[in-house]
Amino acid sequence: MNYKCLKIQEFSKGEYKIIPIRFEDRLNIMNWRNEQIYHLRQTKLLTEKDQNEYFTEIINPLFFNDKPTQILFSFIKNDICVGYGGLVHINWSDKHAEISFLMNTAHEALRFDEYWKEFLKLIELVAFEQLELNKVYTYAFDLRPKLYQVLELNEFIKEATLKNQVFFQNKYIDVVIHSKQNIKPYLELATLNDAKDLFDWANDVNVRSNSINQNKIIWELHLEWLQKILDSEKNKLYILKKINQKIGQIRIEQKDQQWNIGYSIANEFRNMGYGKEIIKLLMKKHSKFEFIAVVKSLNKASLSIFESLGFIKTGQKEDLIYFEYNTNKE
Repeated sequence: MNYKCLKIQEFSKGEYKIIPIRFEDRLNIMNWRNEQIYHLRQTKLLTEKDQNEYFTEIINPLFFNDKPTQILFSFIKNDICVGYGGLVHINWSDKHAEISFLMNTAHEALRFDEYWKEFLKLIELVAFEQLELNKVYTYAFDLRPKLYQVLELNEFIKEATLKNQVFFQNKYIDVVIHSKQNIKPYLELATLNDAKDLFDWANDVNVRSNSINQNKIIWELHLEWLQKILDSEKNKLYILKKINQKIGQIRIEQKDQQWNIGYSIANEFRNMGYGKEIIKLLMKKHSKFEFIAVVKSLNKASLSIFESLGFIKTGQKEDLIYFEYNTNKE
């Protein structure tokens, strides 16, 4: 089933993806919850009857709601469900939600960091890109310090510790809250200080394979090229940044009255929507420019991005597809 409130239902990165929670995963989820009841807000062991009623009476109506209180997903690795989670306690007015995630108990010892890291990347796409929430947070019984390390490595900030909040095994324990805000990425003009990042991105295997010139870049020539670009009035080179992270680069070169676009996203930030975002920010910054782009026919991701942003295909020569965007025709 699909969520009415989401335009995109499946979110993926590499071998991982999240899809709307499946009825077929309900018994596995029940077993995982019962095995890990110690860190959940669950007061009794679930039965198969409980789980069936929960999916029928609570989960099913969520799919048809414009503003559901929770949006849950099956977490898939190589076509096997290895966990589940989503956004719960969604506050649509203030635009924030709690992140909930539970993995297959058998994988906790070896895959805890990995699964949490990958799930956070995917659920942030839902929260920040699709729903445009302002903030997400986690509410965790102070029983798994390993979790805090994963959250903080993924830019979550420890926001509060609620002292003696939960009665557990004949004593009160704390609850720890971590949060992350939806800070928008922005473009900043490149400088020589960005040379190493630009060099590494340019020599990435995927970038080279999608480039018209596929030869490996040499450092000394790269420095000369970058200095010329920075000094040229017919070139503009920007770095896409978010907080202190460099996410990718986009360059435009003037050809007559048009500006040719070329961009790349750092490997660790691919498949997260930043390709489209970097072009949108460029178009907003230079709203009066006429743009063109040349994309290899096998580069399906870039083809899709340019088409979705209103670029018109103007021709094809061998394996190259040509696009144009003229703001004056809008």
